[in-house]
Amino acid sequence: MSTRQVASLHPAMRDDIQDLLTRRPLPGPDLPQVDPFLFLNHHGPQTYPRGNRGLPFGPHPHRGFETVTFIIEGSLAHHDSGSGASVVKAGGVQWMTAGSGLVHAELSPDEFKRLGGPLEILQLWVNLPARLKMTDPAYAPVPASDIGEIRLAEGVIMRAVSGTPDAPLTSLTGVMLAMVVMEAGTSAILPAPTGRNVLFYTVRGSARIGEARVPEHNLATFGEGAGVNVESDDGCLILYGYADPIGEPVVAHGPFVMNSEAEIAQAIRDYQAGRLGGL
Repeated sequence: MSTRQVASLHPAMRDDIQDLLTRRPLPGPDLPQVDPFLFLNHHGPQTYPRGNRGLPFGPHPHRGFETVTFIIEGSLAHHDSGSGASVVKAGGVQWMTAGSGLVHAELSPDEFKRLGGPLEILQLWVNLPARLKMTDPAYAPVPASDIGEIRLAEGVIMRAVSGTPDAPLTSLTGVMLAMVVMEAGTSAILPAPTGRNVLFYTVRGSARIGEARVPEHNLATFGEGAGVNVESDDGCLILYGYADPIGEPVVAHGPFVMNSEAEIAQAIRDYQAGRLGGL
């Protein structure tokens, strides 16, 4: 089977949150999801001054999906109502399974607020199937030192956090997620098993796939095939992954993603009653 070709391109839309530079490639005006990938926020890159207020993501609830946060530059402190807590620095990942529900906060550590510095973060929401939406919540911090490098070709490195034999995490649904670094003038075939949906977002730089150019800050969707043949003239950083599509109804309301309006209403009641815990 031939490699996959680009079906469509979706530029990230600018949607700043207070003083936090934010781009959102997913969902977009004509792309509600890349099942099971629901939502992607790209925060930064930007440099914070000394004595800054840090990130604005105070305590808030989630139910029915997973959040995967890639810290490209800077640092991120996590606290949740299930006793999860950590500070992850550049190159690391925070993986939280909201499942049946919890409350968490994602804030800048005191050191970052005091000293400032560069910050760039990606947060991805990954849906869970109905059978797992009420699974027990969990949290796993992954420092950069735990994420190995896979050399796909000369000058092309993939750092997988899940979905490969040497990845530090095993997802509940077999999702593969990685950052791919390509030096200028390189090419490689990225794995993309038949039947799975591909997540491909150019964090920095641009890529070429066949006749299609994927500019910086664009999300690409693909047709069928057995891999993605990528080239980069100037070098690039790619958020890359693949997963089996779930194929179930998606009903989202703010921080909750379920299969029906009734389940959303129950999630709201449970949160208001304190059943998701608190910080």
